[in-house]
Amino acid sequence: MMFRLQVFLIVSLGAALGAAVEVQRPRGVPLEKRHFYDESRPFTCLDGSRTIPFDRVNDDYCDCKDGSDEPGTAACPNGSFHCTNAGFRATFIPSSRINDGVCDCCDTTDEYNSGVSCQNTCRELGQKERETLEKMAEITREGFLLKRQLIEEAKQGLQEKQGKLSELQASRKEHEEKVDALRTVKETAEQPEREAKERHLKAWEAQKAALQLEKEKAKMAEVFLELDGDADGLVSVSELQTHQELDPDGDGALTDTEAQGLLSGADKVDSAGFQNVWSNIKDKYVSESQPAPPPPQEPQDSEVDQDKDSSKDSDKDADQAYPEDDAGDEEDDEEEDDDDDVPEEYDDKAPPAGPPAEHSDDSDGAMPSYDEETQALIDAAQKARDEFDSAEKSLREVDDQIKSLEKEISFDFGPSAEFAYLYSQCYELTTNEYIYRLCPFNRVSQKPKYGGSETNLGSWGSWNGPEGSKYSIMKYDHGTGCWQGPNRSTTVKLTCGKETAVLSTSEPSRCEYLMEFSTPAICQEPPSLETVAPETDPHDEF
Repeated sequence: MMFRLQVFLIVSLGAALGAAVEVQRPRGVPLEKRHFYDESRPFTCLDGSRTIPFDRVNDDYCDCKDGSDEPGTAACPNGSFHCTNAGFRATFIPSSRINDGVCDCCDTTDEYNSGVSCQNTCRELGQKERETLEKMAEITREGFLLKRQLIEEAKQGLQEKQGKLSELQASRKEHEEKVDALRTVKETAEQPEREAKERHLKAWEAQKAALQLEKEKAKMAEVFLELDGDADGLVSVSELQTHQELDPDGDGALTDTEAQGLLSGADKVDSAGFQNVWSNIKDKYVSESQPAPPPPQEPQDSEVDQDKDSSKDSDKDADQAYPEDDAGDEEDDEEEDDDDDVPEEYDDKAPPAGPPAEHSDDSDGAMPSYDEETQALIDAAQKARDEFDSAEKSLREVDDQIKSLEKEISFDFGPSAEFAYLYSQCYELTTNEYIYRLCPFNRVSQKPKYGGSETNLGSWGSWNGPEGSKYSIMKYDHGTGCWQGPNRSTTVKLTCGKETAVLSTSEPSRCEYLMEFSTPAICQEPPSLETVAPETDPHDEF
């Protein structure tokens, strides 16, 4: 529609530049209303309110309420003056501007009695406007040619995508069957692997139990020898009382009765009977060969005070010399706090604070390697798992491609899919402060030019143009929320152009952005000059 108007104006201007034939009519009356102003009969106000003699038209006195009797004077406050502007566009100005000393009409007709010298600039203005309109018309023509190419490319692209989608949907069944088959192979291979691993684990646990039993027996024999002070092959009550840590009631004294109770009621036990005794005392017994930990030494009070004073002085010096170290101290505190959060299983792995325990065989801490037969089963199962995972990954990729293609095909890219080329593309505009990024059918964002986080100005919503021009406006909403305000949104106004680019951005309302976007996809088919040239009466030319 805009292009048709442009061509109409070009033709009109061309006609205006031709030989003009002035039609006689009262000053300020447009040509199309000439028939209301017939000098041979009285004049009737255009609103029909009254009829007056024709000589009272333009007599500088307002007779009609609508001001129609004074089209060429400033007598009526609601009147309007028609500028003929031969060679340019005709226009209307308020009657108050007639003879006000300011040249409003390019043909100078509004200042006929003010004494102001005005230059007729209508031809120059008409020439400039015609050149501008011709450039705009050329852009529209070239843009429409590009649009036709985009439509053809969109048709071809749609056919290719539909073909690709059909291929993927057909291949998906093959992928699904392959996944099911490999799942069966995997499960079949994992069953003997699991059984072999269980056998290996049980054998290792049995081996550990046997080693632990041997170590327990050796420890028991060692303790028996330690307790058998007279080497008579028996452990007596008195010998047991040499280890007060075995006191069952914790009163610090191991009585005869308590010792006899530990010996299962006997006064003495041999090595065979000591097995039952050992189970009662092994958790409390402290070997004589194990050195006791040295008692902690408390520092002298004077040394402590001196150390405190020196530490305070050093802290003061450090604070004066390196005041910025406070931040480091806080970080150290945070690290210490973090240490408190270490899970319990890691605490169990920490080395003991006391003296090292009795020598232990490292061989019982780690499970031995699998035998060749078990390892072969593990390798076969792992191979089956890898093949299954690869097939399952391929199936997911096919599903993702199908989903992506179905989404793209379902998009409304315009009546002829002319906007399809914008899909998966992004366009930027850099201003003094920000970098604006428009990704059609996806989102709009804003990022500070000199660093900072990106702000979402809206995600794709829908086409939002007026009736008859639906595809002229894009709407993006549900962006990042404003502080104590609504979520950001962006309206993208599309204009015809040979290039695809973001032309401008603004924020007409808080958190509501307006973006102008140039694309050939919006260009309309230009009409021929013959279809828009007005039929003119030679006598009506001006």
